[in-house]
Amino acid sequence: MRRKTLVVDGMTCAACVSQVERSLSAVAGVVEARVNYASGRVSVACRESVDDKALQGAVVAAGYGARFPEGVGDEQRAEPRRAHRLILSAVMGALVVLLTMVDGLAFDLGFQASDWLAAVLAAGVVFGTGWGFHQRAWLQLRHRTATMDTLVSVGTSSAWLWSAVVLAARVGDGHLYFETGAVIVVFILLGHFLEDRARRRSGDALLSLAALVAPVARLQDGADVPVAALQEGDRFVVRPGERIATDGVVVDGVSAVDVSMVTGEPVPVEVGPGDAVLGASVNANGSLVVEATAVGADTVLARIMHLVEQAQMNRTRIQRLADRVAAVFVPAAVLIAAGTLAGWLIAGQPASEAFTAAVAVLIVACPCALGLATPLAVMVGTGRGSQLGIIIKGGEMLEDTRRLDTVVFDKTGTVTDARMEVVEVVAPGRDAEGLLALAAAVESRSEHPIGRAIASAADGGQAVTGFENHPGAGAVATVDGSEVRVGKRVLFARVPAAVDEAAAEVEAMGRVAVLVGRESAAEAVIAVDDRLRASAPASVAALKSLGLDTVLLTGDHPRRAQAAGGELGIDRVVAGVGPDGKAAEIARLQAEGRRVAMVGDGINDAPALSQADIGIAMGTGADVAAEAADITIMSSDLRAVADAISLSRRTMNTVRGNLFWAFLYNTAAIPLAAAGVLAPVYAAAAMVASSLFVVANSLRLRRFRPVFPANSQ
Repeated sequence: MRRKTLVVDGMTCAACVSQVERSLSAVAGVVEARVNYASGRVSVACRESVDDKALQGAVVAAGYGARFPEGVGDEQRAEPRRAHRLILSAVMGALVVLLTMVDGLAFDLGFQASDWLAAVLAAGVVFGTGWGFHQRAWLQLRHRTATMDTLVSVGTSSAWLWSAVVLAARVGDGHLYFETGAVIVVFILLGHFLEDRARRRSGDALLSLAALVAPVARLQDGADVPVAALQEGDRFVVRPGERIATDGVVVDGVSAVDVSMVTGEPVPVEVGPGDAVLGASVNANGSLVVEATAVGADTVLARIMHLVEQAQMNRTRIQRLADRVAAVFVPAAVLIAAGTLAGWLIAGQPASEAFTAAVAVLIVACPCALGLATPLAVMVGTGRGSQLGIIIKGGEMLEDTRRLDTVVFDKTGTVTDARMEVVEVVAPGRDAEGLLALAAAVESRSEHPIGRAIASAADGGQAVTGFENHPGAGAVATVDGSEVRVGKRVLFARVPAAVDEAAAEVEAMGRVAVLVGRESAAEAVIAVDDRLRASAPASVAALKSLGLDTVLLTGDHPRRAQAAGGELGIDRVVAGVGPDGKAAEIARLQAEGRRVAMVGDGINDAPALSQADIGIAMGTGADVAAEAADITIMSSDLRAVADAISLSRRTMNTVRGNLFWAFLYNTAAIPLAAAGVLAPVYAAAAMVASSLFVVANSLRLRRFRPVFPANSQ
């Protein structure tokens, strides 16, 4: 099985989407075809045996242009041709309007020369620059389908043919409609041109990601090679201010790396030998030598771009409903137009007025806005998310995220840094700093996580001899000639009441109490804890402001879990649960009717992430967690969780607003056109205006700002 992407030219409404998908699905070996009307691309899942030319031919046979993209943004290549066609149409259309509407410009050469010139110019617009509408309408007729092209083709060609008959045979009331057909084509081409420009703007987020890739890499021997030629294991030099060519590991040098454009992390990351770095991040100061660990499509940036593209291809449930409506909308519009024509004639009205009303119905019924309403908003929303380091895997996730009412957090590695640290030293009547330094000297020989935390909390440079490790109890060593003990109560022969009370208070807070003393007497208590992320309390507060309940799930001891939950302001804490227990707890919440999001980062979080309605993985964690999740936060900033939910809500509100106005436009405009209130030219202008409203409303998502400005770009 493989997946291919094609750029499709000529789609003008949601009915075109259905036609392209049906044509591709009819190709033997094609499993699925999904069109993104907003981007003009189609993603095809097919067997390896399917020929690329067969896919391209199926789209062409349906009446549309098709090509395989050369890269992100390749669909922009047709812009100059569309602009030239629009300009030519506008010039000829303006001349037609002047010749038919301004009496002073009419001239007679023994025959109605100005009217015939208008007929020729109008034919150039309707059947020349607007030929694509008629071509696609004919091909669609052969497939027994109808799209917006059908409405435009029938409406504009009827206007020109009726006028030509009136001019040549002097039938009817003598009214000509050459300007109507020409202006309609100009308006629709203008609408398409503006829509295309808006689509490019909506894809700017993806283009900006693609632009981050460095064009060349400098190898250690000084040779410059294209980034595409790099292979895993190659070593390259990154000088200050340069972008890192591809994902790798630092083998030499120390520097600060700005990863904000890739992950949304606003603070530069200090790196040195052995640290992983991301391609496209910026080396801020020192020179680095990096060994490539992933190239091409395997890099983090390439995977982000792929996920964003796939998300924009996926349809939401509400979009599928709109597509079904659009599939019957065009045939219904043709029937309404025919009924309008017949009704006016039966009522004894002039044929020209009956014809005008019917053409107005055809033009005003074009479902352009309906086709753009959902995919364009999803495209802009997911693109904006990618700029903020929030990768949303599909449109349905936007819908599900909008309906959330509960957010469940894993503790270790998610709301904490998964790194122990000394948070307090209590030494009743003693030198706290001096005792901490003695403990650090002893623990400098230890490999235990708590020991390493104590060792890094102070300068343990004193001479250490006779180190003894007591598993489960602590460690004993001689420091500058004195025996120093660091560990639990059982390691000491005497624990003064003040020290014992201090240890009990530390443990009551859910922290680890480590006693330290000389000889066999405990003199101080060192409080060690898993440090909370600086962004965690603000994230919880932001989620509550969005009306969401919060839960903390952890395998930790209940006292430690309750202490962390209290410090964060979490509504409910569930402690002592393993991976299966986390998934079961989420299932229990779902059984209560809750819509649950799970935020995690580790391998043991994967079952819970899969069980939740929405799984949110912190991108700093394990790959398996990100694979099981629906949304990935590329940074370590937990505040982005609230941003992801807020962005999803804003996007779906935009989709609903777009659909409301699109349906309202057609619902109100079709009766007005059928009643003769809305002339064909104004109908075309109204149709274009409705599409541009949807475009402008969707593009407002580009201005989405995170809950916390520090997280914005």
